[in-house]
Order: sequence, then structure tokens, then C-alpha cells
Amino acid sequence: MPEGGEYYGKNGEPRKHDPSFRGPIQNRGCTDIVCCILFIIAILGYIAVGILAWSQGDPRKVIYPTDSRGQFCGQAGTPLEKKPFLFYFNIMKCASPMVLLEFQCPTTQMCVEKCPDKFMTLIKAYAVNSDFAYYKNFCEEGVTNTMGVAEILKQRLCPAMLLPSKPFTRRCFPALGMKGGVITVGNSSTFNDGNEIRNAQDLVAGVQNATVVMEARQVVMKIFEDFTHCWYWILLGLVIAMIISLVFLILLRFLAGIMVWVMIAMLVAVIGYGIFHCYMEYAALKGEAGANVTIKDLGFQTDFTVYLQIRQTWLAFIIILAIVEVIIILLLIFLWKRILIAIALIKEASRAIGHMLCSLFYPLFTFLLLAVVIAYWGVTAVFLSTSNQPIYKIFNETNCDYSRQTCDPANYSTSPMKAQCADSKCLFAFYGGETPYHKYLIALQFYNVFLFFWCANFVLGLGQMTLAGAFASYYWAAKKPDDIPAFPVFSSLGRSLRYHTGTLAFGSLILSIIQIIRVLLEYLDHKLKGAQNKFAKFLLCCLKCCFWCLEKFVKFLNRNAYIMSAIYGKNFCTSARDAFFLLMRNVIRVAVLDKVTDFILFLGKLLIVGLLGVFSFFFFFSGRVKAFQNTAPTLNYYWVPILTMVVCSYLIAHAFFSVYSMCVDTLFLCFCEDLERNDGSAARPYYMSPSLREILWKNKEEDPSEPSAQQQQQHDEDTQLKQEAQEEDTA
Repeated sequence: MPEGGEYYGKNGEPRKHDPSFRGPIQNRGCTDIVCCILFIIAILGYIAVGILAWSQGDPRKVIYPTDSRGQFCGQAGTPLEKKPFLFYFNIMKCASPMVLLEFQCPTTQMCVEKCPDKFMTLIKAYAVNSDFAYYKNFCEEGVTNTMGVAEILKQRLCPAMLLPSKPFTRRCFPALGMKGGVITVGNSSTFNDGNEIRNAQDLVAGVQNATVVMEARQVVMKIFEDFTHCWYWILLGLVIAMIISLVFLILLRFLAGIMVWVMIAMLVAVIGYGIFHCYMEYAALKGEAGANVTIKDLGFQTDFTVYLQIRQTWLAFIIILAIVEVIIILLLIFLWKRILIAIALIKEASRAIGHMLCSLFYPLFTFLLLAVVIAYWGVTAVFLSTSNQPIYKIFNETNCDYSRQTCDPANYSTSPMKAQCADSKCLFAFYGGETPYHKYLIALQFYNVFLFFWCANFVLGLGQMTLAGAFASYYWAAKKPDDIPAFPVFSSLGRSLRYHTGTLAFGSLILSIIQIIRVLLEYLDHKLKGAQNKFAKFLLCCLKCCFWCLEKFVKFLNRNAYIMSAIYGKNFCTSARDAFFLLMRNVIRVAVLDKVTDFILFLGKLLIVGLLGVFSFFFFFSGRVKAFQNTAPTLNYYWVPILTMVVCSYLIAHAFFSVYSMCVDTLFLCFCEDLERNDGSAARPYYMSPSLREILWKNKEEDPSEPSAQQQQQHDEDTQLKQEAQEEDTA
């Protein structure tokens, strides 16, 4: 067997010359029908889950606080519409450890019109009619002047005392402050609870437990407030990112070689300036009070500007940017010849995109579909999480056998439990349920998450296959652009949806299963953080690493399988096998051309992100640039718009550059097949452009594993002789 035959035998047979082949095959049939049917059934089930969740869920449980009767405070159209705040009878009861388990304070809670603003005890207020009239605003219905203080307290119709409070996330919390290093409430370090004089410090534990979830909500509210103040600046920044991305792609169309080197030089310069700026900030903090505090000692702070006041933060920035700069420079030194070759491939991609400019705007369609998927998932998740029923439990002051058991507030006053525990009350505890629907809520949430991954990956795969079919029709056009079909992007989208929905569902299903496993591993890792089992931690770390690598490989395989399916119309497994063997037969070119091109496009994304990041940093930190002092808005967290612009600008740049990336990958596979199908002769001419032909000859000299033309010709002759011999034996 000749060497060429041995080489090809390891990685499948090469494509043979077919004079009738003209790019994406039009006469094709539906692929992976079983998976298509499964996907349609899953979507119908997803719609049913959404309808069920929307019929059972109640988002008001998230928006409004709930009193002890399970009613929503401040809800429009209800008797409590003008009572938006939740008042705790005894906030110190929230210091109980049970609060952290049940997320509910074991004290009566009621909706009030406004929070109390002064100290007052029931005993003192009862003696003055005007004070008692004010006090009754924080008592349950049915309290009259004829009832004695002892009877009111025994039935727990009123709190024993009132404290100056402030509304926070629609809840009344004591107005705690600090005066001379001592905790105060209402400017006083002590208060009278009706029985004794107590310190304001005693309120801290109750307030901390009562706000265990509220602190995070406060941060979210501040972030939301920042967005309301600077959303138009963020939108302007994203428009600038979109314009810069489009300008880059247009310039790549005409000045690919120059733009690549300019892009690389600008990126190196931007990172270099970042290192210089961080060093200047680091040097400026020398000798400043508190600047030498470490990040570990500082701990987590919601106000990220605090970290910018210590030297260690800027030192960390210097080290990170310096490492990135060195890596990029070393890669440029060792890959500069490969970059020259990859530039030619980018030029060819620019020509292809130039003949179908609508492909640049296809990511907007993908964004729209992804927005629908994300919105449906989010709304369904909220409705599922709020579709529980109110659960009431028995709360008591003294020992009681029925303590913390469920109860019915409608008839609790006449129940045996009330008779045995006279001082107990049936109060709202949390939302839950015992019906079959409530028991399987976790399974429905898991189904919601899984379908989210499946649908999102399907949308991304649809975009890849659509662009692949369009760019393949460009490559295999004998005379460009005359032989390119009309509306190639729309034609490819129609073929993908009509014939290959099953293939897209198959590939996205495999990827979604892997991603769900990774989510479960992350959940287990979070749960086992406090565990002492070293082997379990090591095993979990290995599994996370393996599935991360597996996800990357499956994404790469799916991408190339979609390209082959878009061209030949075969099912997923066949397309994946053909793509894998084709890449293995050209493994040197994969590293030399395809990956180097991806690296160059990645540098372009980093440049756009760097430019927007530097601009937003100097703009929103208004005190640093005098020109922006009267323009930039005043914010709680300056990192909110900066981080938003950095992340969103990367997504925008990735969306536009992904068209180039998909074009390069498609042209690369077509290029490899062109080499196998044709030899450049008059009978078998190449479909590639002269620039790609130049890449061929440059790269052939560096690919010793590839069989020579004589070896390939000998292999073809041997194959033909074998076929003739088989035909004679059959005859």
C-alpha cells in the first residue's frame, strides 16, 4: 500500500472529484426525524409547563411583603392598598435561629400606612387618648379603649412598645445609628420595652436576621437605581461599540492586512497604557492612610470603589495586564508568519461577506430569538417559584406540643391546639404546598432550566448552520458573484429549518446534557464547600475539569458538523464524522490557519472591549476627568455601568465577529475539500481564489504529513483498480 493510502486510511477516504457538485446540495431530505419529533414534543411540554405555571403562580409574592394573614401589603385594589409597609410587633423575636430556617419572624406582622417615628409603650399610650389613637394604627382590628392593657397584651393585639423606624424594602426596621461608638435607636442608646430599660444593641441581632435576604435586595435596588440614572449613557456606549465593530468589519473588507496589524498594535498600546495607568495609581497611593490594607483584610464590599483606595488592587491589575501583554507579544513573535497566512484567509472571508452584507445583521435575528428564550425561561421560573400556597404555623410564647406545626387561621381560635396552647397564634410562615403539583415543582423547575439550555443551543446552532450554508454557496460558485444564488442567507435559513431541525435538535441536545451536568457539579461543589473530605473535593474538581473540556470539544464538533450538514444535507452523526475526519486529514492546517485566524479575531474583540472599558472608566469616575465632571451622573456604584458596558460591548463585538469566524471556518472546510476533489488542472480546476491558492502552496511546504500529488494519484489509481476488480467478481 502506498504511503498516501496508509495516511488516508487512518482518517477516512478523501473526497473524489464530482463535476456535478456545485456547493450546498438542493435535493435533500429531512434528517434526524426522531430527534426532531422529540424536540417538538419537548417544546409542547415546555409550553404546557408555562401555561400551568402562569395559572398557578403569583408574582405578587415577590413584589409585596406578606403579613401574618398572608395578605399583600400595598397591593392595588385591596383594603391594604394604602398600607404598603410591613410592621413587626417585636423585632427582637427575629433574633431566633428559627428565622434562618423558616425565613419568617415568630412575631405578629401587619401592614401599616407608615412606620412609627417615636418611642412609645402601650402602658403610657393607654393613659393618653391622643397617644392611644396613634398607637392603634399599629394594632390589629378590634382594639378599643374599654379593653385593659393586660387583656390587649394577653391576646397580642398590640405590640408592647413602638420604636422609631424607617422603611427599608417596604418593611419597618428600627432606625439604628452610631453615636460616639455606641449603637443608638432614634438618637438614644437605651429604650423602655414596658418591663425594663434595654440597650439599642439588643436590636441588632433581630435586625440582622430580619434582613438576611433584604441586604442583597438593597444592593439590587441600588444597582437598579444606578441603571435608571445612566441607562442612556450605557445605551450610547453600546451604540458606539456597534459602530466600531461595523467600521472594523468594513475596513477589514478593503484593508484586511493593514487593519490586522493596526488592530494588533492598538491592542498592545491599550494594554500598555493600562499598565502605565495602574502603576501611576499604585504610586499615588504610597503613604496614604489605609492604602496598605490587603483585600483579604478588607473583605467583601458592595461598594467596589473602596477597593480602588488600596494599593494591592492596583498591584493586582498591573500583574494581570503585564501577563496578558507578555503572552500576546510572545504569540505575535512566534506566529507572525502564520498571521501573514491567516490574513489572506480573512481577505477571502471579507470578499464573501461583501457579496452578502445581510449576513452581518443576522446576529440581530439570533439576539431576538435568544431574548425570547431567556424571557420565557425567566417568566416561567418566577411563576413556578411563586405558585405555592400560603402555609400557616403555630407560634407561641411558652412551651407547646404543637409549636411550629401547620394550622388553619380560619378556625384556629376554636381548635383543640388553641385550647391547649392559650397564648399561641396561627401566623403565616412561608409558601409551600402538599398537592402533587407542589411536590413536583422542583422537577418542573429542572425541566424549565433544561429546555432553556436546549432552546438556546438550538438558536445558536441555527445561526451557525444558516451562515455556513450561505458562505458555502459563495465558495462553490464557479463564477463569483454571478453564480451565487439570490438571497443566500434566507435560502440557507429555509433549508436549515425545513430539512435539518432534527440535526440541530440532536447537536444541541448533546450539548445541553453536558451543560446541565456541569450545572449540577457546580451545585454539588457549592454544597460541599464546608466538607472535610479531601477525596470528594478532588474527584469533584476532576469531574468539573473533564466536563468543561468535553463541552468545548462538543461545541467544536457541533460547529463543524453543522457546516457539513449545511453543505451535503446529511444527518448529525454522519456530518460530525465527515467533519472530524476531514479536519484530521488536515490537522496541520487547522492549527496554522483556522486557529490563528480565530486568535486574530479574538484580539479584535479585546481591542473594542478595551477601548470602551477605558472610555467608560474615565467618564463615570467623574472626579478624575474635569471635562466630564458636570456630565457624568452621580451613582451608588460606579462599577455598574462600567462592567455593563464591558460585558455588553464584548457580546456585541463577538456577535459581529462571529460572522467572520463562521465564514472563516466554512471557507476552511470547503478549502480542504477543494484540495481533495480537484488538482488545479483544466479538467479539475480549483474553486478557491488565487490568494487561497497561495496559502495552499505555502502551507504544503510546511505539512510533511500530507501525501504528495504522486502519492495521492497512486492512491486514486489503486482505488479505481480495486473497484474494477470487485465489479468483475460480482459479474
